Amino acid sequence: MLRTDDSRFASLPDFPYEPAYVDVGGPRMAYVSAGPEDGPVALLLHGEPSWSFLYRKVMRVLAAAGIRAVAPDLIGFGRSDKPPAAAHTYAAHVEWVRSFAFDALDLRDVTVVGQDWGGLVGLRVAAEHPDRVARIVAANTGLPTGEHGMPDVWWQFRRAIEKAPVLDIGRFVQAGCKTPLSDEVRAAYDAPFPAEEYKAAARTMPGLVPVSLEDPAAPANIAAWRVLRRWEKPFLCAFSDGDPITGPMAAVLSSLIPGAAGVDHVTIEGAGHFLQEDAGERLGEEIATFMSSR
Repeated sequence: MLRTDDSRFASLPDFPYEPAYVDVGGPRMAYVSAGPEDGPVALLLHGEPSWSFLYRKVMRVLAAAGIRAVAPDLIGFGRSDKPPAAAHTYAAHVEWVRSFAFDALDLRDVTVVGQDWGGLVGLRVAAEHPDRVARIVAANTGLPTGEHGMPDVWWQFRRAIEKAPVLDIGRFVQAGCKTPLSDEVRAAYDAPFPAEEYKAAARTMPGLVPVSLEDPAAPANIAAWRVLRRWEKPFLCAFSDGDPITGPMAAVLSSLIPGAAGVDHVTIEGAGHFLQEDAGERLGEEIATFMSSR
């Protein structure tokens, strides 16, 4: 198991949060937090191939609104430990986040915020532990079951990740943004990965998305959807207008989940897949409004 040296994170722009660490059954998971310790909790789950740095703008807004923003690094990303490819399964990532949130931090009445893989994991965690979750925010994400095909643009992304001889993390993040990233910000996305062997999770995650009913994760995701189709707690879709991969999922989630009825769902204009980068302050404001009004 690899662990990125702390020196790689010495010069992160606009990210003053001190990391903390917990054991999640073998790997060490890192996280940062902001806002009052006794405030309502927003669990901010990032996706592929980013890390908690992605939520820096969102965290600032939430903390100012009196919300405790907790942003872990998924195992294999950020400051968290980086096990080999064989350790990365969909089920393992769900269990690592569950262990982090409910065993280690004992979070309750949580608002789960998930983008990209953060939603794939977060929606599972919420559906499997509804007693711990107060509400859900889905942002450019979904919960595929293998019953429906994935769009061509997703397959292009998957092949690019799997076949790249050198995986340029900063470039892939930039490709998912509408606004240009500074050299310092791109370097921050590259920081967790000093060499190719540290990128096992980034290379593996696209292949864990269920694309057929024979996929190992398909039964659990179908079971999660059975729960979500009866989910009465508040559910917000906060999608961007510029994500060709997940964009259609906003209508699916808002129409099938009972808790989404009567909610003012949000389309954030001028943002790409990584809407936290393109419009992090706006996303933070929408989350804070949702948490205060429902």
